[in-house]
Amino acid sequence: MSDISGDSSDDRIVIETHGLTRRFGDLVAVRDVNLTVRRGQIFGFLGPNGSGKSTVIRMLCGLLRPSGGDARVLGFDTARDAERIKPRIGYMSQAFSLYSDLTVAENLDFFGRIYGLRGERLAARKRAVLDLVGLSDRLSQFGGTLSGGWKQRMALACALIHEPEIVFLDEPTAGIDPVARRELWDLLFDLSGRGVTLFVSTHYMDEAERCSHIAYIYLSRLIANDTPEALKRLPQVTPEGARRLELACPDPVKALGVLRGAPGVRDATLFGATVHLLADRSVSDNAVLELLRHQADRSALEIRESPATLEDVFVALTRAEHAVESAA
Repeated sequence: MSDISGDSSDDRIVIETHGLTRRFGDLVAVRDVNLTVRRGQIFGFLGPNGSGKSTVIRMLCGLLRPSGGDARVLGFDTARDAERIKPRIGYMSQAFSLYSDLTVAENLDFFGRIYGLRGERLAARKRAVLDLVGLSDRLSQFGGTLSGGWKQRMALACALIHEPEIVFLDEPTAGIDPVARRELWDLLFDLSGRGVTLFVSTHYMDEAERCSHIAYIYLSRLIANDTPEALKRLPQVTPEGARRLELACPDPVKALGVLRGAPGVRDATLFGATVHLLADRSVSDNAVLELLRHQADRSALEIRESPATLEDVFVALTRAEHAVESAA
């Protein structure tokens, strides 16, 4: 596949919003959102259902006018210049939205022609995207008969057929298996390396870890906006005087019940086969282990300091925001 947008070292701003707001009657779906996205970034956009993610994406794509504030995409105002933006962006929705009764080749032809591609130019773009997503041997297969992972590959190919500079992906891996998810992310990394900017909404924390930058929206407000590593260092995530621990033990469910509410333990949660703790620094490792002295095999207990995860980040920020809302 040819380089879609030239040298990927360009650090220019391709998406910028100031006070972006959208109301539906009395409901404020998006409130005063400020974002900056640079060329070639994989920009992760996270938040609970109903928090405003899809509304922001629709405004950025020029499909929905802001009620307040403004947004610029590739230098164009999304409210005034929507028709100039649309040919330069791609969109891939969460649900399979292509034509199930058309073949892979026919879907690509259809979307290519929508964007004005014809003749050899269309043929060249089809070859390029098919090579990228690995669908060359499925040209005659009907879209509706593809597995979930292959449907998403076809959707990505259709979103890329016209060489967009920015691709918006709304939960692109929802409902597909882990192998297909990893393979799709490999394709996204390839695109980012070619200079394509990816604006990705997701609920998966492991996918958020792969993003170069993350914004987190909660109840219409943007409450975090930085790199994954910077977010993990926020004081709200690991407050002063506290530390994070990971405990491996034979019976983590029983251990969780013991540790929750123990003196000095601020939070405890299961994380796979381990227990993650947020505890006062005054609580020693031995004190934690002593709480579990009745575990069947104490020799199997292991405890170590553990860095915050993105899940820790979003739980901490959501709880803090919820506390503010409750107190208001």
